Amino acid sequence: MNIKEAKEYIKDTVRLYLKKDEFGDYRLSVVKQRPVFMLGAPGIGKTAIMEQIASELGIALVSYSMTHHTRQSALGLPFIANKEYEGNSYSVSEYTMSEIIASIYDTMLESGIKEGILFLDEINCVSETLYPSMLQFLQYKVFGRHQVPEGWVIVTAGNPPEFNKAVREFDVVTMDRLKVLDVEPDFGAWKEYASQARVHSAILNFLETNREYFYNIETNADGKSYVTARGWEDLSEILYLYEDENIHVGESLIKQYLQNDKVVREFAAYYDLYNKYKETYKADLILKGEIREETIKRAQSAASDERFALEGLLIDKVKQSLNDVMNSSDIFKSIIIKLKEAKEAADCLSTLKNTRNAVTEEIKTKQRANALTSVEKRILKAEEKLMGDIISYVESETVSSPSNENAVAKMSECYNKKVTAFKEDTALAQTHIDNMFEFLDKAFGAESNEMLVAVTELTVDKRAAEFLAAYGSKSYEKYNGVLMVDDREKQIRSNIANLI
Repeated sequence: MNIKEAKEYIKDTVRLYLKKDEFGDYRLSVVKQRPVFMLGAPGIGKTAIMEQIASELGIALVSYSMTHHTRQSALGLPFIANKEYEGNSYSVSEYTMSEIIASIYDTMLESGIKEGILFLDEINCVSETLYPSMLQFLQYKVFGRHQVPEGWVIVTAGNPPEFNKAVREFDVVTMDRLKVLDVEPDFGAWKEYASQARVHSAILNFLETNREYFYNIETNADGKSYVTARGWEDLSEILYLYEDENIHVGESLIKQYLQNDKVVREFAAYYDLYNKYKETYKADLILKGEIREETIKRAQSAASDERFALEGLLIDKVKQSLNDVMNSSDIFKSIIIKLKEAKEAADCLSTLKNTRNAVTEEIKTKQRANALTSVEKRILKAEEKLMGDIISYVESETVSSPSNENAVAKMSECYNKKVTAFKEDTALAQTHIDNMFEFLDKAFGAESNEMLVAVTELTVDKRAAEFLAAYGSKSYEKYNGVLMVDDREKQIRSNIANLI
């Protein structure tokens, strides 16, 4: 299965393991809760999906790489304790609490969240001294003499032997205690995540036509060369920073993230062309409606790779615009309920401040619980800022008349201004869609492959599809309809041909 399918399977497993009966007890006993074991190549996103699952289920996450643990750190250190048995005093061996178990309790204490996931990566690379204890742990959830707290589900991961010399293959007895998931690299599944995570469009466009470079691990004369999903995502982050500072990006930088000389050379060449096309075509002006005849003619005479790069620039900017609108929409849906509560409260301003503080605390809590993804963090920070803007407006506008009635009026006034600005952003996003399709039509035609790619990208992208469902786009409906009619015509002709 791919990483997206693995995420949904693990999410369902965790949710069911945490299901309680009418007495508040977990329906599946600890012994019967088989840990999940993801077996897959390194860098395909195993750790990333655990953050997403914890965030979506509202539970905590504690992660450990087992290669860093000795028997003592995992099981606890021995010490001598005095105990009395039948009137006689004895010195007995006891163990301190495992570092891993202690981390769970620390997380619960700091976040206030009592349920969570204990994620142990590279579990099949444990040290020789720790290996015999893994069977007991996997079955009984015990490290040393201390059990994993009730309400914590164990998910593990490891690499196949061909990727790591330190791998110890589990025997049948151990594997029989696990729910094993074989996870394979899959560009399509990763692309859906990468689009929402704002992975650089140069990377997504490059990989769209070079999918064999998405994930590649091989051994050559110089040793192992490798390219992973993690490497592409980390490269994306540094590209944005270099572009912000207008620093040249060369092969030496790219090679720090992609350990394959051929891929480095080809992506570096593509990235240079990408920036050249970015400057030449000025996608921002096209989306604003400045569609010049010379730009159309250049696009029409361009080679296929140049056309694809241009289209990627346009689609990426449109999807980013739609994503921003949908994030704002989510925020407005969240705060409208809170504003209604403030409106009905005896002290509107104090209620607003308490609400803003609650958002701030939610961010802190989820960070302490290690269950805050970068996407969710951006949205919560934006909600926190919006509440802060409303509070500042109410405070500044009610200095001379600080009555609760006036505070409610100014709160509504500020909110309405924000909604007006949001509607303008929504209309602008729709204009971007219209202008993109207009340019593609003039340059390549309504039934061209370029138009088909654009329509398909907006259809399959999660946030873009949500925007189209919520706010619509006449130009999208127009060209989607044209292409659907064309598809039906081709299907009919094909059916007729098969009958002859």
